[in-house]
Amino acid sequence: MHTTEQRPLTPAARRVLEVASELFYSRGINVVGMELIAEEAGVTKKTIYDRFGSKQRLVVAYLRARDQRWRDFLTSRVEAHDPPTDRIAATFAALDERMDRENERGCAMVNAYAELSDPEHPGRAVAEEQKHWLRELYRDLVARTGAGGPDALADTLVMLHEGAVVARNVTGITDAAHTVKEAARTLLRAHGADGLDQR
Repeated sequence: MHTTEQRPLTPAARRVLEVASELFYSRGINVVGMELIAEEAGVTKKTIYDRFGSKQRLVVAYLRARDQRWRDFLTSRVEAHDPPTDRIAATFAALDERMDRENERGCAMVNAYAELSDPEHPGRAVAEEQKHWLRELYRDLVARTGAGGPDALADTLVMLHEGAVVARNVTGITDAAHTVKEAARTLLRAHGADGLDQR
């Protein structure tokens, strides 16, 4: 289940989290030490440990914050559209916008999952939760279109979504999100989704 940090962060803790988030994403989690974070944030290592307890918990806070921003962003874009077929298309438009703004190194969750080799690291659970949430979002949207096989279609839409990130960031296909959006429309049309031209 997705949970967020309940205790408000102090100004120093917010600064630490902002700095750590930028460094973890731009340089990688494993190569960024607490000394660098403390130096860049203008605090002592003791302050970081007082606020977060450990690097592991700081990593989780980074991933949770980034995950929440993505969920809020995507949900706002989806809810601005109707019918459900347009909402599905909006997920890919939102992905394109997000990659333009802050995903120059690809998906932070996938990157973290690859870096955190310990299967018990709680950061991996954050990444897994986000991907399951996205899959359930697609499953709900597909079910509302009336298309057959919503579970299988949701799986496919998630794969299109994730593949667009890789295609853009690894192979430089700048219109990847637009391409998969059109592929999704074709797929939904083939499965009898309402609100699409059946010709």
